[in-house]
Amino acid sequence: MGYLKWLGHATFEIEIDGVKVFLDPWIENPLSPIRLENVDRADLVLVTHDHSDHLGNAVDIAKKTGAKIVAIFDICEEIKNKHPEIDCVDLNIGSLVEIKGLKIGLTLAFHSSLHGHPVGFIVKGGETTIYHAGDTSLFKDMELIGELYRPEIALLPIGGWYTMGPYEAAYAVKLIKPKVAIPMHYYTFPVIKGSPEEFKKHVEELYPATRVVILKPGEKFEF
Repeated sequence: MGYLKWLGHATFEIEIDGVKVFLDPWIENPLSPIRLENVDRADLVLVTHDHSDHLGNAVDIAKKTGAKIVAIFDICEEIKNKHPEIDCVDLNIGSLVEIKGLKIGLTLAFHSSLHGHPVGFIVKGGETTIYHAGDTSLFKDMELIGELYRPEIALLPIGGWYTMGPYEAAYAVKLIKPKVAIPMHYYTFPVIKGSPEEFKKHVEELYPATRVVILKPGEKFEF
């Protein structure tokens, strides 16, 4: 049985098919229940874009555990230039590739990034398929992501200001049609005020077939 654990902001610890994955690993975020010294194992570190609240502790985790970082080409180039000892798998938006036995792909995300284009991630294993949307606005091609990859779990930003708010994220659920939707990227900063309860209410109105799971930092969802 696999699990995902929300560590605050957009940071998740995931174990799927026995592979330990950290997504947007800003372990030192204000809501996180753990700190870098608590991370003793990682196989993959996935980075949606290189704003400091998403690139976060990726390099530190890779150095400490030997994990591969997976990111868009331009971010990997920057990491390799500064830290040549790190194995950074440079992908681009297009298809799924096999890494550590999982199928991983980058998707569009509408946001900004210091290097390369911001992305979301599809993580597909035998136990489930997860879509981490990254920092993004609502966009119609989310419907294609749902049709092509059929993610069972969607991790969606709801904070507003920098990303979708609760209503837009609920509409994204309607497009993607996951079994489970988990809100993220809210309450970390004063301006990202989107409420998970409001998100759940909108999902129940727009696409009630999806179950909304609201996690507290440190809580697990098992699959």
